[in-house]
Amino acid sequence: MAHTRWLDDEEQRTWRAFLTAQRLLFERVERQLQNEARMPHGYYEILVRLSEAPDRTLRMSRLADTSLSSRSRLSHAVARLEEAGWVERTACETDRRGAWARLTDAGLAALQAAAPGHVETVRSLLFDALTPEQAAALRDVSESLVAHLTDRPVWPAGDDTGCPTPARGAAEEACPEAG
Repeated sequence: MAHTRWLDDEEQRTWRAFLTAQRLLFERVERQLQNEARMPHGYYEILVRLSEAPDRTLRMSRLADTSLSSRSRLSHAVARLEEAGWVERTACETDRRGAWARLTDAGLAALQAAAPGHVETVRSLLFDALTPEQAAALRDVSESLVAHLTDRPVWPAGDDTGCPTPARGAAEEACPEAG
């Protein structure tokens, strides 16, 4: 039987402080987006990722991977964003299992309208509470955790898979992943 590596008092304090801070921060960010932009943070994140992608278009599977979301959960979210007119989904011409998500002009407008309030909330809740040194340390710790927890890139969400986006043509090239 393996020996349990219990947390010491300092590790326990660190773990509980991390959990509490993370929960409080994300609850308030979520509340701000819901109240002011009428969208959950997950939808905002999808819009941001699409806005940063070439031609505002990403493969659905890539969008799910970089959003750390299951494909079914992402598909449901994109369906809701399609209903709002913010995203459109198209099939991959060379892979019947694949699909693209593209941020529409209306989706970009919704994102641009939501961004100032969201950024101010993040700034006031996170960065205003930290010194520049603490912010750098937080980024360093966060990047270390991401590297420890996953071996695939999760941000930025740009299409680095080699699969051409529909707007850039090259439909004759095979899409390397299903999505």
